[in-house]
Amino acid sequence: MNKVFDIGKFDLDVTLRDAALDPNCRPTKRMLANASIGVEPFDAYYSACELYETLQGVFQGLPNAKARLTQILSCHCDDYQRCLYYALAGRGVVQMLDDLEWLFELLGPRCQMSGHILRSGQHPAPMVNPYVSSEPDGPVPARNADFTEGPSWYLDPGLGGMIEE
Repeated sequence: MNKVFDIGKFDLDVTLRDAALDPNCRPTKRMLANASIGVEPFDAYYSACELYETLQGVFQGLPNAKARLTQILSCHCDDYQRCLYYALAGRGVVQMLDDLEWLFELLGPRCQMSGHILRSGQHPAPMVNPYVSSEPDGPVPARNADFTEGPSWYLDPGLGGMIEE
């Protein structure tokens, strides 16, 4: 006998919630997952990718990368990218890049699922945007691309025996 079960709407944040609670994840990864819960899937993915590419450019000394980073951090849009950056700031650029890469690898399938659900005519479970304003909530850094990278850009503190997936 075939039974049909109504499973409800798909929660696009389920993988982020799991990662946010996973004791085997580095605390910074859990912070990134928590910061991304409720953020529109495509916005979260592209924001994380843009920040990753920019930090990688600063690390590699690419022209205009510092200007791009100051533009991201001083942008008058919501605080999501600043939240991601400041959750990682000072941890060592290698860890910053590793954690952001991990995040957008979580966010990519979330985008794909969101697109699949929307194309099928359905809607995912409602998400509550954690950002109450589309503008910064407080001061933002000045746009000055002539900053000097501190030790976190060239000294890597290592992972200190953290358990990794």
